Amino acid sequence: MSGEIVKLKGNRGGLQLVFAPNADFESIRDDIQRKLEEGSRFFRRGTEIQIAPGVLSEANEAVLRKLFHRHGVLFRVEEPVEPPPRPKTEQKPAAPPKPKPEPIVEPPKAIPSMDEPQMLVVNRTIRSGQEIKTPGSVMICGNVNPGAQIIAGGSIDIRGACKGLVHAGAYGDTSAFIVADQLMPTQIRIADRIAQPPENMKKPQAAERASIKDGKIVIEPMERQEIKA
Repeated sequence: MSGEIVKLKGNRGGLQLVFAPNADFESIRDDIQRKLEEGSRFFRRGTEIQIAPGVLSEANEAVLRKLFHRHGVLFRVEEPVEPPPRPKTEQKPAAPPKPKPEPIVEPPKAIPSMDEPQMLVVNRTIRSGQEIKTPGSVMICGNVNPGAQIIAGGSIDIRGACKGLVHAGAYGDTSAFIVADQLMPTQIRIADRIAQPPENMKKPQAAERASIKDGKIVIEPMERQEIKA
């Protein structure tokens, strides 16, 4: 731990708190408060900080949650995201049952800008404190406000302004990308890469795409493709 009581470690879920061995909770709390007051770049407003389950008691977790909340930082106990369960193999009956009319199931609409076989489509604005989490790709037909979070195993397409935290390729997919009409996030993540926009960022004049190139997150202008019904 190099003599530090509290450090941050990046993982697929984001930023995780790591404590020095045998550190008491009072020292941990005081060190975090000092870092918050000093304005550490990892503790900017809108950043999400996680902690592994069982590291602290529920009472101590509540103390840290209030401390982070006062400085506009999200804090929660890490919960692993499980991929969707595999469909169960149905056994063939000994005698075929009488044929029944099958319900018509509408397949998911294909999105030209995404390569994922399935996509979650959300037709609303994601407000502060709300979270969208999906194992595949997601398209948001609305804005992503500051304090909101989008976490996807695939890519993210935002048909509006993105001003919250967005994490594509959450299971380690480095080919995932993020596009938005106005890409102005508080923090952007692709797989295990993390980037933050500069202070006083100007409003983009066109849609932009964020992807990993040469091991870094790169943001480039792009032209939107119309979605055909």
